[in-house]
Amino acid sequence: MSAFITPRLVLNKFLAKSQREGQGAIVRRGIGRTELKSFDPFLLLDHFSVSPPGGFPDHPHRGFETVTYVLEGGITHQDNAGHKGTIRSGDIQWMTAGRGIIHSEMPADQNNNGLQLWINLSANEKMIAPNYQEILSEDIPSGEKDGVEVRVIAGESMGINSPVYTRTPTMYLDFTMNPGTQMNQTIPESWNSFAYIIEGEGVFGSPNSSPILPHHVIVFTQGDGVSIWNKNSSKPLRFLLIGGQPLNEPVAQYGPFVMNTQSEIEKTIEDYHHGRNGFEIKLN
Repeated sequence: MSAFITPRLVLNKFLAKSQREGQGAIVRRGIGRTELKSFDPFLLLDHFSVSPPGGFPDHPHRGFETVTYVLEGGITHQDNAGHKGTIRSGDIQWMTAGRGIIHSEMPADQNNNGLQLWINLSANEKMIAPNYQEILSEDIPSGEKDGVEVRVIAGESMGINSPVYTRTPTMYLDFTMNPGTQMNQTIPESWNSFAYIIEGEGVFGSPNSSPILPHHVIVFTQGDGVSIWNKNSSKPLRFLLIGGQPLNEPVAQYGPFVMNTQSEIEKTIEDYHHGRNGFEIKLN
């Protein structure tokens, strides 16, 4: 019998192919591409790799949140509000762009890779003041059961809750499964959810499905939870399991600006060009 009343199955899967982004960076784009333009409330998922002198120099954002999770090396962030800092392997930066911010994200070491997720904000929160939640690796709660480890970046797993506040209700879980293990994770039925495989291969949704390989995005059907198996006899499986409550609002996007209407996008472009409402240029 299934562990869930309505188990989530694999609705779609595809390989996140490499493309160039920023200056000299390579990203595997999982959301924000032809196969999956957006997945309410998620706007983009990039698995990035970057080395000096490349990076992501000054660029603006408005109307959503960015979640940067470093897997290797470090990323130094600097913005027009005077905030500056470096997050390193295992650390998280949860940035609320809100009404507007201009920032840069540059590599701190020779080899740097990680993930960035964009989460949409509801219409009544798009113009709030920018904010940061930065969580060091040692402060991210984790658990282990029957050969399955989890880092609870947002949401809840294995009875462990994350301290991160999510304006758009979100779960963000980093699982590592030893060979021959199986796990079940509950997900609110109304939420959209997907997985991204960092390394190894796994069976998702149904025990009779074919294994899915690294760098694939897996989109799930609706249901109250998902089951995953690592049937490989020698290699661990590491993947992100991410879910969020849909906003069910219109989306108007122009690059790094995400609002609800085209007129709001035009106002955002005007604000950016005139350096106002969050886009004031200040020397750090």
